[in-house]
Amino acid sequence: MRAVIQRVKHAGVMTSSKKSAVIGYGLLIFLGVEHEDTVEDCTWLSSKIARLRIFDDNNGVMNLDVVQAGGEIMVISQFTLHAKTRKGNRPSYIRAAPPEVAVPLYNNFISDISNETGKEVRTGEFGAKMQVELLNDGPVTIIIDTKSKE
Repeated sequence: MRAVIQRVKHAGVMTSSKKSAVIGYGLLIFLGVEHEDTVEDCTWLSSKIARLRIFDDNNGVMNLDVVQAGGEIMVISQFTLHAKTRKGNRPSYIRAAPPEVAVPLYNNFISDISNETGKEVRTGEFGAKMQVELLNDGPVTIIIDTKSKE
């Protein structure tokens, strides 16, 4: 499981079915699920992200997590995070899990991070074409992969 976490001033998503969601200050998480991912990956990753101290304290030091900072959370599914680009110029997405594997893990991750933070999590629509708009704050962008635990 791979996540790209961005600290944002605000973010919004619009799906092809016109579903939309917005958040203010907080975390925008792009989540990619791989074939070998498990519920344990969801648990580890949600715990790690919930406790990431990437928000400024009163001294301007990144020392607060999303709960302490009063931030909101949005999760967007993104299979392209598992693109293989070694050969040629057209990425292969063979490592990305098919929907029957990815959807339950994606939903599990959303539930886990909501439980970890006590916050409602806004989302896009799994598998839909989406337009995501964000204002990265910092910029702060963190990439975490459960396979390497970093």
